[in-house]
Amino acid sequence: MSARVYVLNGPNLGRLGTRQVDVYGVTSYADLVELCETTGRDLGLDVVVRQTDAEHELLGWLHAAADERAAVVLNPAAWSHYSIAVRDACAMLRGPLVEVHISNIHTREEFRHHSVVSAVATGVICGLGVDGYRLALHHLASRRDQTA
Repeated sequence: MSARVYVLNGPNLGRLGTRQVDVYGVTSYADLVELCETTGRDLGLDVVVRQTDAEHELLGWLHAAADERAAVVLNPAAWSHYSIAVRDACAMLRGPLVEVHISNIHTREEFRHHSVVSAVATGVICGLGVDGYRLALHHLASRRDQTA
């Protein structure tokens, strides 16, 4: 595994800190980016953080990560529950994939209980707030260290 890790975020996550703070918390998207970049630097990872509300853009990033054999931390947001295109792009990844959800999708509305991405993910972290991203990066760094 290369030291490059893409942290990719789906729709509405750019609104963190203002959108449903009772569900997603008060951490802003800028704070999340800083958390991921700082954690990555501390772990010796080259972390690239991106967010999009356009599904085709996320697909392009996943394809590029597959070509690079890079690891991915992915919060597919609403696309988790229905996007076969996102799931299929994730299945092409050749590096590890950690799916992250800020909220616990299993305690929310029933339509959120299932993620089509989870079946192709290396692991899933949900319900731990933005700390899930930090934990995902620590996990990926430990995997890199085990294969080095």
